Amino acid sequence: MTDWAHVPYDPDFVPGARNAVATCLRVQPGERTVLITDRLCLPIGAALHEQLLAAGSTVDPFILEEAGGRPLAKFPDVIGEALERADVSIFAASAQEGELRSRIQMTSIVNRRKIRHAHMVNITPRIMVEGMRADFSRVDALSKWVLERAARTTELTASTPAGTRLVASFSKSLKWLKTSGIISRDKWGNLPGGEVFTAPARVDGVYVVDGVLGDWLAPKYGDMEAHPLRVEISDSRITAVTCDLPEIIADFEAYTATDENSNRVGELALGTNLAVKDVIGQILQDEKLPGLHLAFGHPYAEHTGADWKSSTHIDIVGRHFDVELDGVPIMKNSRYLVDYDTLEI
Repeated sequence: MTDWAHVPYDPDFVPGARNAVATCLRVQPGERTVLITDRLCLPIGAALHEQLLAAGSTVDPFILEEAGGRPLAKFPDVIGEALERADVSIFAASAQEGELRSRIQMTSIVNRRKIRHAHMVNITPRIMVEGMRADFSRVDALSKWVLERAARTTELTASTPAGTRLVASFSKSLKWLKTSGIISRDKWGNLPGGEVFTAPARVDGVYVVDGVLGDWLAPKYGDMEAHPLRVEISDSRITAVTCDLPEIIADFEAYTATDENSNRVGELALGTNLAVKDVIGQILQDEKLPGLHLAFGHPYAEHTGADWKSSTHIDIVGRHFDVELDGVPIMKNSRYLVDYDTLEI
């Protein structure tokens, strides 16, 4: 078993780890935390472990390779049992092909027990020293500003120089949510945080992925700027996909054909992390870039109120967005049209 006290890690991870524990999760003395990592992300897990101990938490640490074979066919029972006793949880591990179902099993426990959960899938050293060093109070203030406007929107339009042209409509029965990095019992969140999202009623148009793809395709293909993927959408369903690399098309089409709703837009999100300046080829951080991203599949029905489900969820991210809400511009070239210094923290 791992001797956590002697796992080396870069001291530059400390500010991001402290941000996660003290600012985002607000861990209190005596609270029980389940920390889940893997061999690839072990140094980051060690930095988080030390900050949890410093906060006075009782920590149940797990390394996925020690709890079950990878890729995980199901979420390990031993970790699930620990989550049943937890106040806080952190998943800081890499994604492998076919493991999304196990993570959904994990978050179902989180949702049922209302655990304050930080989801750090494919966390990297670079993310720890960039997106995780954000001033999450300011990110939260911007997210509130966006949420206030998005929640009353009937129609959104978006475009980019690469060729994205989208129109999305929304239903009052579907909830908008804020995951700014300040995590509560009501909604677990990705870290680094910074997005406002919903399950849209309908999306039509073209989305050009010149940023990054989600899940295990992110580490496989990285920054997509040199090989953008063009996704055509009609009535929220993918109708055509083109790219100059056939293997990208093959992987993306296979992923979005997994079940009957894998090719349906389940999420439309506006990124709000002001520490993220450009795409780095890692979905965990890149989807928080100010701009607009979509995801096909799982619509987070337990939070948005969507009346359908999917076993998959894959994000697509582009660059340089102009966005209008009911004809009113709120973003130009991926910068929100507000003086950030005037936002109430």
